[in-house]
Amino acid sequence: MLGKLARWLRMLGHNAKYARDLDDEILVKIAKTEKRVLLTKDSELYKRATSKHAEAFLVEGENEAERLAFLSMHLGIDLKFNPNISRCPKCNAKIKPAKKEEIGNKIPRSTQTFYEEFWECPKCGKVYWQGAHWKRITETLSDAERIKKKG
Repeated sequence: MLGKLARWLRMLGHNAKYARDLDDEILVKIAKTEKRVLLTKDSELYKRATSKHAEAFLVEGENEAERLAFLSMHLGIDLKFNPNISRCPKCNAKIKPAKKEEIGNKIPRSTQTFYEEFWECPKCGKVYWQGAHWKRITETLSDAERIKKKG
């Protein structure tokens, strides 16, 4: 339900656990035992979690920018990307700076030519850089900031 939002939160440095096929009771139990905030768009799950004294939050918003703005307003989520605290959107591990010569076999040759700064996930091995997709990322974060200021 909120898998994209989990990836955004990870990029912003938050330890976001995501599971789409777990039973509601298990989700509530995980939130309680791991002291996590359960984010959901499901009002029934939200009610169930809060009735069992799990910290939960009913997320509003039609797109990622609106959801991020909403979380920033209500939970204090910082909307600035910082690679020093960022996590792998795929597996949630903290990413680390990577040297081009060490990751060259994992990225396209053209990427090696045009980019100098890279980060790698020590857990899953995924390599990140501020490529063509970066414009969309910064636009979404800027949109979220604008929505937050209007809010």
